[in-house]
Amino acid sequence: MSTPEERPELRGTQLFDLTGRVAAVTGAGRGLGRTMALALAAAGADLVLASRTLSELESLAEEIRGLGRRAQPVTTDVTSPSSCEALVEAAVDRLGRLDIFVNNAGINLRKPVLDLTMEEFERVVSINLTGYFNGAQAAGRRLVEQGSGKVINISSIFSSVALPGQAAYASSKGAIDQLTKVLALEWAPLGVQVNALAPTYFETELTRPLYDDPERRAFITERTPMGRWGQPHELAGAIVFLASDASDFVTGQTLLVDGGWTAW
Repeated sequence: MSTPEERPELRGTQLFDLTGRVAAVTGAGRGLGRTMALALAAAGADLVLASRTLSELESLAEEIRGLGRRAQPVTTDVTSPSSCEALVEAAVDRLGRLDIFVNNAGINLRKPVLDLTMEEFERVVSINLTGYFNGAQAAGRRLVEQGSGKVINISSIFSSVALPGQAAYASSKGAIDQLTKVLALEWAPLGVQVNALAPTYFETELTRPLYDDPERRAFITERTPMGRWGQPHELAGAIVFLASDASDFVTGQTLLVDGGWTAW
């Protein structure tokens, strides 16, 4: 009888097992970053948790340790290349390795173009795009050296569709999809897969002001073919897939988790 080792297609759910691997997640303290970190931990990964707010990271680290996984909070400024390099070093020094890097830290600023200052535009781009470049470059050096690993860039439906008031955010997310493709092409021969994950509106504390606005909530609900907002746990399967052996032949792709929004 064939064994899973002889026939990898027989591994089934083992393909999604992250036991023994270390993942770093930026912007992990709250929102979807927190959800994704917990999903990776539930799949077996140990976590390095990054954001600017240490108290949020410490709370999450305790929750992850309660799942039987290791967790290390690291205060990180993604706009600083040296800070991203220190994050990667912390993963290796404190948890022994790095296998998965999730670029998630980001901000949004909703303003009409004619009211948007250059300083505001550059601030969004510096975190959402330059920050991703810094994180991917720092992680990529390590992953390429070891000949394996996953980089996952958190994009958005606004990388491919638009709404008024989203000039800075949509521009940065569109650029992330292109950055993902370039990284994927450069690192594919070196054993590293790079993909993007593009959510729609999910109901989190960060989107609460939009959800609490009856007009905005109704527009988003009606615009989504599934007729509702995403729930954070519904991103768990996608992040684990892209982080695991199940996606070993997937690279340079943007996986939309949007309730059908972009199918219109």
